[in-house]
Amino acid sequence: MDRYPQVSDGRGSLRDIQVLVNRFPDFFTRKIKEHIRIKSDRIDWVSPLKDDEYSEYRDNGFIAKLGVQNLKTSLNDFWPKRGPQWDALGRGRENEVFLVEAKANIEEIISPETKATGKALELIKKSLDAAKKYLKMNNKADWSGTFYQYTNRLAHLYFLRTLNNLPAYLVFVYFTGDDSVSGPKSIKEWNAALTVMKRYLGASAHKLSKYIAEVFIDVKQIGL
Repeated sequence: MDRYPQVSDGRGSLRDIQVLVNRFPDFFTRKIKEHIRIKSDRIDWVSPLKDDEYSEYRDNGFIAKLGVQNLKTSLNDFWPKRGPQWDALGRGRENEVFLVEAKANIEEIISPETKATGKALELIKKSLDAAKKYLKMNNKADWSGTFYQYTNRLAHLYFLRTLNNLPAYLVFVYFTGDDSVSGPKSIKEWNAALTVMKRYLGASAHKLSKYIAEVFIDVKQIGL
């Protein structure tokens, strides 16, 4: 399985999301439900769990961890190996699945371009273009370049919800007040940076927006 154990004494979003999932799962669920409508009253978090070495999952490992079966479109046909490694994964009581990307520092959103080459790069660009076309984002931004980490997460939501008709949701968690990584002190700081990114990508509003939650959490709320 594509499983990647993580340290328990890290810092930044690695540590923050571990604490959030393991110590405050209900609080996390409530914060998500403030931003998106879901049927379930509870989300069961399946990673990163303390008794699973705080492991994160990617590729077919994250599909298996979420208990997803009988995909109409195979992940292998959509994305090459070494795809997104998810910071957290959850399952709703009504079969929803939740993919989580967490950040504690603004610099983290400025991800480098994909390092893929050859057939892997061709598949990535094909899938990114398909997602971009479906979302009707007609600007000329290269989704495999600047902000690639954000765009490939959008593409995987498209893969699950559009190509496979699954009740999938994408959750971006933005922590404030994390001094261990000189993180932003306020939601206002995050919003300023995110607005620039979305305008560059043409991703301010689109068909899948209602399935995406942007959750802002002060680390003091989770005891850090």
